[in-house]
Amino acid sequence: MVELDQYKYQWNQYKDSVKELEASFNIEVKKERLEEIEASMEEQDFWEDVEKSQKLTKEMKQLKNSLDTINGLVEQYNEIGVLIEMGEEEEDLSIVDEVENELKDFIENFEKVKIQTLLSGEYDKYDAILKINAGAGGTESCDWAGMLYRMYTRWAESKGFETEVIDYLDGDEAGIKSITFQVKGENAFGYLKSEKGVHRLVRISPFNAAGKRQTSFASCDVMPDIEEDLDVEINDDDIRIDTYRSSGAGGQHINKTSSAIRITHLPTGIVVQCQNERSQLQNKDKAMKMLKAKLYILKKQEEEEKRSGIRGEVKEIGWGNQIRSYVMQPYTMVKDHRTGEEVTDVGKVMDGYIDPFINSYLKWLNIDKDKQ
Repeated sequence: MVELDQYKYQWNQYKDSVKELEASFNIEVKKERLEEIEASMEEQDFWEDVEKSQKLTKEMKQLKNSLDTINGLVEQYNEIGVLIEMGEEEEDLSIVDEVENELKDFIENFEKVKIQTLLSGEYDKYDAILKINAGAGGTESCDWAGMLYRMYTRWAESKGFETEVIDYLDGDEAGIKSITFQVKGENAFGYLKSEKGVHRLVRISPFNAAGKRQTSFASCDVMPDIEEDLDVEINDDDIRIDTYRSSGAGGQHINKTSSAIRITHLPTGIVVQCQNERSQLQNKDKAMKMLKAKLYILKKQEEEEKRSGIRGEVKEIGWGNQIRSYVMQPYTMVKDHRTGEEVTDVGKVMDGYIDPFINSYLKWLNIDKDKQ
């Protein structure tokens, strides 16, 4: 059967790739680590240290997910091989359709798992903290910032990740002036680091009666929420702490009290804000944790990058600095200017379909590393 021979040839093309992918997962190392955690969980005092037990439980879940992912892919590959053998022996045409569907599904899964192997950065495994700022342009840009926030929350939902607002400032008429929020999930920062930069929107303005085409900008800053207690010293003289009333959604309680915290690190100019906690002390602790993480990353990257190392490509929020353009009129196209990745269905992208851009960015980063 000619068709079956073609699928067999295609299946064989992945033989070495599957082996290489399996080796990159360090299965034996992960198994040993899993056994260590399971053994420690059996100790009587394991749950007495709540913070430590939570971290190990989270690590165990991640290890199991990783092993299940690669083992499932290898099993799927081997089962297709068995199907092909059955088709050859029985000359059953119905098996050809089954092989076609299984092979198509396998290739899709293979590409997804392959992307996971590119998440090997020092901070990739952590949760992500994103800050979206509207650019110049008033209501137009604030509306665009709100659209981006919705896009990222939709993407997070599709991955089973949680989101939590840390700081929020409404637009004067519509949308959002700025919002800081956390995305909680395995490798959240590894995926979302691709979103760091200026995002440009071109559309017919819904706020302009003349129906003119409008260009709006918003910046997105992304940082990892590093869980470890970082060895970063911050002198009291180097920071300024301001309190203000919370302005986002959170009920009457937080709006009546000046519980929100803004910390400015004077030597670097880094500013962090938090208003989502119920007390000023909790907001201060969260803000200090964010500041420490930023200073830690800055310190680690100062040999390679200047101050932009912590803010990536986030520079002036305007023309010429955008990493991605979203065009709604006169044609529809979302294009990443770093990788060249394009998607014509803008509505789908705004509903959270940003995986093509994330995946192409991770591949682009990997190619760039190989050249160095």
